[in-house]
Amino acid sequence: MTSTVSSLSSAAISSALNADKTRLQKPITQLTTQETADKAEISAWGSIQGSVSSLSSVLSGIADIASTNTLKASSTAASVATATAASSAVAGTYTLSSATLAKTQEIYSAVQSSAAKNIGAGSAGKLIFTLTSGKTESVTVQPANQTLTGIAAAINAVDGGVQATVIGTSTGARLVLQSSAPGSANGFGFSGSGGLAALKYSAASAGGSFTRAQIAADASVKINGVPITSTSNTISSAVKGLTIKLVSSGTAAITVASSAGSISGAVSSVVSSLNAAIATIATETKYVAPKSSASASAASASSAKSGPLLGNFTATNLSTQLLAAVSGAAASGLSSTGIGLKVGSTGKVTFSSAAFNTAYEANPTGVAALLTKIHTSLSTLTVGALGSASATAANNKGSIAVQTAAQQNAITGLQTDALQIAKENNAQLQILVKEYTTAEAASTNAQITQTYLSIFTGTSNSSSG
Repeated sequence: MTSTVSSLSSAAISSALNADKTRLQKPITQLTTQETADKAEISAWGSIQGSVSSLSSVLSGIADIASTNTLKASSTAASVATATAASSAVAGTYTLSSATLAKTQEIYSAVQSSAAKNIGAGSAGKLIFTLTSGKTESVTVQPANQTLTGIAAAINAVDGGVQATVIGTSTGARLVLQSSAPGSANGFGFSGSGGLAALKYSAASAGGSFTRAQIAADASVKINGVPITSTSNTISSAVKGLTIKLVSSGTAAITVASSAGSISGAVSSVVSSLNAAIATIATETKYVAPKSSASASAASASSAKSGPLLGNFTATNLSTQLLAAVSGAAASGLSSTGIGLKVGSTGKVTFSSAAFNTAYEANPTGVAALLTKIHTSLSTLTVGALGSASATAANNKGSIAVQTAAQQNAITGLQTDALQIAKENNAQLQILVKEYTTAEAASTNAQITQTYLSIFTGTSNSSSG
């Protein structure tokens, strides 16, 4: 008969405890995996929210097309006249003829030996300018500054109705005075006193110590045969909503017509942002099938990953509705394709500015109505997704915020469950450690007892009979 008592080793206990830890950790690992997936969904919704927010921002460009100025003025001779049209202008052609420019008055002094020559009489002098409008201006010049350069500087310092320059000639220099603005009302005369009493000019007689080079004059032009005068070369009151700028004498035709240039750019921006939003949703909801060919490696198959929102109805439905807001739009006998908007087989919207411009020129009111409908549909969808800042706190959440909140609540629940399981696992492991320790102590005592018994009985741990 053989009698043996086996001892539990520390290595055996450690191995058993590790196995227990692995077993107890599995539920926590599953919860952590689910938490990672939920966080990925929140991140995906963040990407979609950013792209939809960008779309919402650019929609303002087509919010009120009816009030957008789409009139453009063009000239057949930009060297004679240019023009700009406000929204109040009336489409049509305006013929300009016999155009002459508004002019400033210009007079010049006798030639002096140099610009630095003092032409004063040795005492403080004053120049009194009287403009045709009736306004007067006074310029005081001290004796030391009564050179052509000094007098010009003093006049310009006043920054009034007269400007001064010094022009060099082959024989010396002249003081040139010019009205600050064109037009007959800006003509002027002046008289000097004190050290500058010798300087004077009469606007009425063009006499005095200065010679007139050019008389102040108003601009004049015939618009469709009607004579018009203007104190400046910019005429803004002759035709409602039309500002004409005369550049030189001659004849030109100004045409005012509808132009969709600014609106076309706004529509193009909306299309770009719409495509970006749809592409983002497609990325987050995509399905990537693993490679099934015999040559495909396990690594490449396992690397095929689908989007975190695969199968999420809220995301895919938002994409579908965004596309439908464009592809299904119709108003005033026009459809989206009629203004250059098309949805391709891949779900991407394309935009033809040429087709849009043609449609707008033919029917600006109809195009405006269609764009308003598209704007309303897209705005409704973006507000539904993002929420409305103007709504009350109880109902301002959009579908994206609702989805994100649900995932965040789920994560909080998973974390709470993981903490509770970890706490229970720790308690269970403590019990197992205690049980293993007790068992090892009992095994050790049994082995010692058997050793003593073998001494008294003359047997050993291993005997045969």
